[in-house]
Amino acid sequence: MKLHNFTGIFLAAVILFCPSSGFSAEDEVVTMSLPVVTSGEKKTTPDAAEPGTSAKEVAETVDFVEEGAEPVPIASVSVVPKAESDETAKKDEDAEKKKEKAEPKTPSASSSQAAEVPFRDTQPVFEKAASGEMQKNWEALFSKEIAPDSIVYTVKSGDSLYVLAKKFHTTVDLIKKINGRDTDALYPNMKLKIYTAPFSILVNKGANTLILYANNKPVKQYSVATGKKNCTPSGTFKIANKLVNPTWFKTGAILPPGSPENALGSRWMGFDRPEYGIHGTIDPKSIGTQASQGCIRMLNADVEELYGMVPSGTSVTIQD
Repeated sequence: MKLHNFTGIFLAAVILFCPSSGFSAEDEVVTMSLPVVTSGEKKTTPDAAEPGTSAKEVAETVDFVEEGAEPVPIASVSVVPKAESDETAKKDEDAEKKKEKAEPKTPSASSSQAAEVPFRDTQPVFEKAASGEMQKNWEALFSKEIAPDSIVYTVKSGDSLYVLAKKFHTTVDLIKKINGRDTDALYPNMKLKIYTAPFSILVNKGANTLILYANNKPVKQYSVATGKKNCTPSGTFKIANKLVNPTWFKTGAILPPGSPENALGSRWMGFDRPEYGIHGTIDPKSIGTQASQGCIRMLNADVEELYGMVPSGTSVTIQD
């Protein structure tokens, strides 16, 4: 009985004099040591937190970067000033130009056959020249000399005169005549001079003449017949089609090649204006007069020569 009374008195004394030891998570007492990174003087840890200070209050009091300290850059980027970069670009450009001048590009057999020569559809310029000047230009056209208006082509396997004529906008007959060929046969690595400049034609109705121009230089003059009572149309046309030994579809009749009544003769070069063109004749005595129905007549030998030189698309200008 006495033992139980003593135990009860002891427990009551403990409860009365000992402080409470319970606390919440928000009132947790912490002591922290956090690293501080600055670019100035380094403060390795914050001051120790006072006993009873919460985690939130500690975090608010910690200085991770000292006030007034310059931040340490993470990475640096080197930027060239605009003036300096422009000067560098200009120097590179000047160096490139000097290189191009030091290594001039000259036409060669390999480069000349790399691409098809485009047809130059330009307005012809007609120079006046004496017969002696024309003869000189004519001879230069068929000489072996390679001028700026011609190239040297190296024949490749599979080439033909017809392929080359189309590629360089010329004619088979002209390639053969310039190179002294009397056959169409070609073989690999053969060298051919090919004339690449455009031809043009000027017809003077008053003088009944036709002048052939090569690259705007007169090379040959022919005597022709033009339309009765000046009925040949004036203007600039293009040769749209070409025929060897043409059939003449006359009103009410069809006259085959070689017919004594076929007024077209041995060649026909039709304009892009229907029913008009340049052709041969069965009446050589009419040449030099106004005798046709509106077309340009030539002697058969002359029209055959002209036919063999000018391709389709050639410009024809007719003047009074």
